[in-house]
Amino acid sequence: MTVTDAPTGHLRTGRPAAGHWHPAQALHEADPQLADLLAAEAERRAESLQLLAGENLTSQAVLSALGGPLIDKYAEGYPGRRHHTGCALADAAELIAVDRARALFAAPHANVQPRSATSAMLAAYAALLRPGDVVLSMSLEHGGHLSCGSRANFSGRWFEFVGYGVREDDGLVDLDQVRELARRHRPKAIVAGGISHPRHLDWAAFRAIADEVDAYLIASVAQTTGLVAGGAAPSPVPYADVTVAATHKLLRGPRGGLLLCTADLADRVDRAVFPFTQGGAAMNEVAGKAVAFAEAATPEYRQYVLRTVEGARTLAAGLAGAGLRPMTGGTDTHLVTADVSPLGLSGAEAERRCAAAGLMLGRCALPYDPAPATETSGIRLGTGTVTTQGMGPGELGEIAALIGRLLAGGPQAAIGARVRELARAFAGG
Repeated sequence: MTVTDAPTGHLRTGRPAAGHWHPAQALHEADPQLADLLAAEAERRAESLQLLAGENLTSQAVLSALGGPLIDKYAEGYPGRRHHTGCALADAAELIAVDRARALFAAPHANVQPRSATSAMLAAYAALLRPGDVVLSMSLEHGGHLSCGSRANFSGRWFEFVGYGVREDDGLVDLDQVRELARRHRPKAIVAGGISHPRHLDWAAFRAIADEVDAYLIASVAQTTGLVAGGAAPSPVPYADVTVAATHKLLRGPRGGLLLCTADLADRVDRAVFPFTQGGAAMNEVAGKAVAFAEAATPEYRQYVLRTVEGARTLAAGLAGAGLRPMTGGTDTHLVTADVSPLGLSGAEAERRCAAAGLMLGRCALPYDPAPATETSGIRLGTGTVTTQGMGPGELGEIAALIGRLLAGGPQAAIGARVRELARAFAGG
């Protein structure tokens, strides 16, 4: 389990300091090329600040589970109903993960097998829909995920998507539009949630709209799963028929997905995962998820998520003071989405400048953005990793100032040097 440094609530991951990672002797001897590459990646992280919203640091306990003996176990099916022998201990590990997930999210049923949140979304659709059904979801231009109707994704090829958006004046979800579109198109399902919207959603309002048109409600909370687990965001579980979550990002577990659902949908959801969309589960990932669920149930983790939000609000305010325009005027979460066009830049150029100085963030499409999708006018940042490393509002305020100076044409070399100083000071995580 993780421990805390009073009084800050800084969660130690139990990992060696970034930049001090060394490959196991077996890897170094068997594949020195790859061993050197992995060591270089650790060094890269030690020399830069990780502000990508979907990244974080897992604990040593999670890493140990991922590298444990279950990595080799084939356990196709579910506990007590496997297609291979020798699964008794794998069954026990999965049942622990399921029980912990149900308790953590107060959910009637949990499926811990999806390999990613996108895989989990595919299974949710498979459980509830048939090809050609109409789905109402946040449009991609306003922050929806690729699995919510992109023609490059299975969702946009199999289902008929109708997109809702946010209001132009305040950037908040336009529930009047959601209701009007639901009444007009009578969707089979409504997906609530996106990847770049920094505010909490009104789950009760979405539930009421879904009930009015007899639609299923799917909550898409891959970005904010950890906030829900730590009590820093309202839970969709009491309102949604199916909740699609991620076990990495803020939750700090293995890269993977999680499905939570009502009791009456449990069999349909399980069958949609296996055998419909996946084969045998990665049991080492299931074990790592179990560890992460236990860590997320601690008071220290609740302090951590509160600090991520506090840091994000400081970051948003600092970027606003530097001339950027935070979407919705701020944030309720670990996410900050900001318009860089007031500085005469595109999101792509801002991303390039920041990366060159060791500030790792991402460009992001904005609602009502006239810029082409390849350039955009926005950037998206997250405070999960730097908060895990122990940074607080003071450091986030300085990071905002560094970004502002850099994007305003400040000296890249000097700013990059300060970024490296900050990164090294908190590399121990």
